[in-house]
Amino acid sequence: MTVDIVAAVAAGILALVGLVGIVFPVLPGSILVGVGALVWAIWGASGWGWVAFGVAAFLLIVGATSSLLLTGRSLKQRQVPKWPVTVGILLGIVGMFFLPGFGLPIGFAVGLFLAECYRMRDLRKAAITSWETIKALGLGILVEFGCAMVATSILAVSIATAW
Repeated sequence: MTVDIVAAVAAGILALVGLVGIVFPVLPGSILVGVGALVWAIWGASGWGWVAFGVAAFLLIVGATSSLLLTGRSLKQRQVPKWPVTVGILLGIVGMFFLPGFGLPIGFAVGLFLAECYRMRDLRKAAITSWETIKALGLGILVEFGCAMVATSILAVSIATAW
């Protein structure tokens, strides 16, 4: 196998794993997509691999930043502190070991709801703020995933047109 074929396969795998990492935030999704584009830019056979990397990096930075800003602004408007989200993330990680594939989102939702119940001392209000928090995080993930999909598509076109 030649270096450019290995680079293409590695870049594609990194990008796909990165996309999964955005939806299931166990892996640094946008970073992996960016590393895949960088691998292709350095070792790939495409004449415009660096252009593809630059555009992909820009999109990934915009997506990750937008995700953080949208989520943070929404949580601030609803006056949700960071510690219930942290509890949700920790229980999501624990849930991941008990229910592979589904444990992360289920554990996150349960952990967030339990933390909100403790914080608010009212099940109804805790359910409302938990749902709003999940929607805010979902919107952030959707924006970041959309930007990463476009970046991955640009990478794929760069790889496909190399030969």
